[in-house]
Amino acid sequence: MLEVVSFISIIVFALLGTPLFIIMALAALTAFFFSEVELSAVAIEIYKISSQATILTIPLFTFAGYMMAESGSPKRLLRLADAALGWLPGGVAIVSLVICAFFTAFTGASGVTIIALGGLLYPILINEEYSDKFSLGLITTSGSLGLLFPPSLPIILYGLVTGVDIDKLFLAGIVPGVLLIVILSAWAIYNGKSLSTRGTFSAGEIWLAFKGCIWEALLPVAILYGIYSGKTTTTEAAAVTAFYVFIVEVFIYKDLKLGKDIPRIICDCMSLVGGILLILCCALGFTNYLVDEEIPTQLLELMRTYIDNKLVFLLFLNIFLLIVGALMDIFSAIIVVVPLIVPIAAEFDVHPVHLAIIFLTNLEIGYITPPVGINLFISSFRFERPITELYKASFPFLLLLLGALIIVTYVPSLSLWLIQ
Repeated sequence: MLEVVSFISIIVFALLGTPLFIIMALAALTAFFFSEVELSAVAIEIYKISSQATILTIPLFTFAGYMMAESGSPKRLLRLADAALGWLPGGVAIVSLVICAFFTAFTGASGVTIIALGGLLYPILINEEYSDKFSLGLITTSGSLGLLFPPSLPIILYGLVTGVDIDKLFLAGIVPGVLLIVILSAWAIYNGKSLSTRGTFSAGEIWLAFKGCIWEALLPVAILYGIYSGKTTTTEAAAVTAFYVFIVEVFIYKDLKLGKDIPRIICDCMSLVGGILLILCCALGFTNYLVDEEIPTQLLELMRTYIDNKLVFLLFLNIFLLIVGALMDIFSAIIVVVPLIVPIAAEFDVHPVHLAIIFLTNLEIGYITPPVGINLFISSFRFERPITELYKASFPFLLLLLGALIIVTYVPSLSLWLIQ
């Protein structure tokens, strides 16, 4: 009886809006209290994660991304992207997709992209005669568009939790990530083909724009080259990136003041990192209980009763993950859900790297899935619009991303091509 009352109390706390990490911590403590599993097992699992060198990449890449978002980097890169793509039908919208994906890859889907770039991109899109609905939907969707590109924080965390090689995950996400941008770009072209305003192609402007942001434009290439040439590990690449961006933004471009801006940025980005680590510790306790109680095995046996082939399993997996993505933040979902689905997916012969890309794509879509996709609320706050208006604005983009998800799910070669 006491056990039932305890879990009902936790559900009530959740409904009252208690932060998710507290709910997971309470659930873990309650579960361990009424079970025969030793609570010390949680500490062991946390130590295993915290002792991995790659966990240092999370604060380092986040710091680099926050510095770039707070500097003049968005404007410089926007000028380059506009010079290269702005002359195309839908060019300005495509530029917005590319720039947002770039910054989300560094900052994670933390809302920084929408907050920092929304005010810059929205008036540009409106000025180019895009509708208000399309502009809002595009920016809201773009807030999580870069999660499949290195050095995405969710990719790093997924690798830490599952033990899958992070370098392979970085490579595996490139082609599916490009596919998402291409599909959304096609929609942008369709919406922009009738616009009267369109830029003109100028090789000279491209060169000038490239020179203006050369220190930042080559950064992703340098990161990938360093990792895959064997010259740096992922952790070393993160450290070099953070130091490099610091030097560029403070001493070369001088966008940021060492005594004024850097301490504030450190506090902001470390608040995000602290939140991630807090979620990691609390969620690991609950996850450890589920694993020790053999919940994945029980779920597998249940699924075998109704599902007898890989294609049907993938369909149900996507439905399940879309619901998870709409209800949980991506970091909690990775820590709690991934250990449950990995052994089940292995039984259905789903490649672990392909599973990672399916999982992350679903969670990326979950950011704009009603009723509680977090990007919808961030955009509602940023642009001071009713949440229902954001539902309508992002719905066409949601349908397009669901189509892309089907392709990513059932064409595994897209995820595995670069790692084979």
